[in-house]
Amino acid sequence: MAQAPVWLTYGFTYLAAAVIAVPIARALGLGAIIGYLGAGIAIGPWGLALVSNVQDILHFAEFGVVLMLFLVGLELQPGRLWSLRRPIFGLGTAQVAGCALLLWACAWALGLPWRVALVGALGLALSSTAIALQVLGERNLLRTDGGQKAFSILLFQDVAAIPILALLPLLGAAARAATHPHGPQDLLPEALKIVAVVGAIVLGGRWVLRPLLRWIAKSKTPEIFTAASLFLVVGIAMLMLSVGLSMALGAFLAGVLLADSEYRRELETDIEPFKGLLLGLFFIAVGMSIDFGVILAQPFTMLGLLLGFLAIKAVVIWLLARVTGMPYQERPVFTLLLAQGGEFAFVVFQSGASFGAIPGETASLLIGAVALSMLISPLLLVWLDRVLLKRHATLRSAPQVPEISEPQSAPVIIAGFGRYGQIVARMMLAQGVPATVLDHSVEMLEVAHTFGYRVFYGDATRVNLLRMAGAGQARILVVAVDAPDQSLKIVQLAKKHFPHLTIVARARDVTHWHGLRDLGVAHVERELFESSLRTARTVLELTGLAPHEAERLTERFRSHNIALSERMYELHNDREAMIAVAKQGRAQLVEQLAKERQERMAAAEAGSGLAPDVPQPDKAP
Repeated sequence: MAQAPVWLTYGFTYLAAAVIAVPIARALGLGAIIGYLGAGIAIGPWGLALVSNVQDILHFAEFGVVLMLFLVGLELQPGRLWSLRRPIFGLGTAQVAGCALLLWACAWALGLPWRVALVGALGLALSSTAIALQVLGERNLLRTDGGQKAFSILLFQDVAAIPILALLPLLGAAARAATHPHGPQDLLPEALKIVAVVGAIVLGGRWVLRPLLRWIAKSKTPEIFTAASLFLVVGIAMLMLSVGLSMALGAFLAGVLLADSEYRRELETDIEPFKGLLLGLFFIAVGMSIDFGVILAQPFTMLGLLLGFLAIKAVVIWLLARVTGMPYQERPVFTLLLAQGGEFAFVVFQSGASFGAIPGETASLLIGAVALSMLISPLLLVWLDRVLLKRHATLRSAPQVPEISEPQSAPVIIAGFGRYGQIVARMMLAQGVPATVLDHSVEMLEVAHTFGYRVFYGDATRVNLLRMAGAGQARILVVAVDAPDQSLKIVQLAKKHFPHLTIVARARDVTHWHGLRDLGVAHVERELFESSLRTARTVLELTGLAPHEAERLTERFRSHNIALSERMYELHNDREAMIAVAKQGRAQLVEQLAKERQERMAAAEAGSGLAPDVPQPDKAP
């Protein structure tokens, strides 16, 4: 019997471990990441020893973190960062700087070299974005005060990880300089190398990447665009490695440079599946790489390190929550989620050891402490749920509802059963037009079922779910979801995978309307436009204006606004020009209506002086 190739054996081992461990961890309420870490420990050298070349697998699996950072960069649009600048850079800076400073001071006081203490403090100051966001989402906490502040801090940590990674080569060069007579001379070339490569990526991304993606997109071959997306990330990662810098740094920069491009959604859609798989492999590799020999050789050192950094971070984070006025019930979960170590710490310590900034044994201790913190934090969350009886009502997890599982064949698909989608669905039902309605809110499904509507549970941003809903045979897709980002993603997926669909979408505001138009949606309805016009017409009538005059003014405003929106759309990529057109159009309308009022008043005055037998123009009663 022929022996299976090594790569096939390893692939089977990884998939089997993940398939077994992750569902068990999710069933226990521990999360997928804990399952991946547990699977890695189980098949690693300190478990069943099914895998031996752990470091090689870890280097390959780091590409999952690279892809994650690329996607983080794609989400960090300058406008979004600016609107969140105060909570992000205020709270984020306070958390990272406060935790890092206290950790560094304690480590230095215990006799560690300042460079080792600094790398350890910077890495331990970071938290797990993946675990924290997963917990916040599952517990419906993202919209709470604690959830918003936690998200802002995590976003800042994602950004702060980049300069930390860029600092490691310099610290490594400084460490080599301490034992090399000409070592200090290496610092300047290292710094110049970082500046030169980062500058090349920034300029290249501005002048090369977008035209290249535009040229590839013209081929209208989806698999080639996917290959180009991966080629972009791999190429930049290789460039960074060739000069001794972090792959993650280059991927993040590339993502930021493309955050405002028209291909952002396409890149996210193409890379997301690879990111998920490789990130899972990364956590498995991290679990395998935990050196339990070092932990067992120094158990009290490990225990002190684990409890010490958790306690220091918890104190800083609790104080931040208290100073910012966070509700008392939200502070425990907020503190615990941010006190644990994070996935970026693995990269920081591995990179720090490879660059010579910290010893390998110290890196193993730090990685072990971070992994243990990530393992025990879900257990502490379970304890909080059971012991703290006065927790906030939103801490309760949402009930689980099975997704749509039977293929549908209705000619109309409605994504979103909120206040907008309900009206559309009721009109279809009243006319006898079959429609498949999707919504991912459990509460909305309960309301729909209470009133006798058949609504399927599912996230319309997933291609396989749209296909199950009958998108391959349907004629019309109504996008009525609340979130603009989610709406745009659904439209892009439908355009790519189901081009035959006629899309009718709702726009929450002008920016959302521009985004839908950019994606080629011809039928876009502005959510509050018509109802606002009807309200304005009613108010005009109540102020004494004749009904026919109020109707004429309303129709005049509608046609003017639609024409102005079309003019603004042509300039929506040029903010200053668009604002100028909007101001000019508004002034023109006001001037024209004022002129018409004056003409009517003059006509009314002239008409009032006519003889009684001369017909008078219509006047308001």
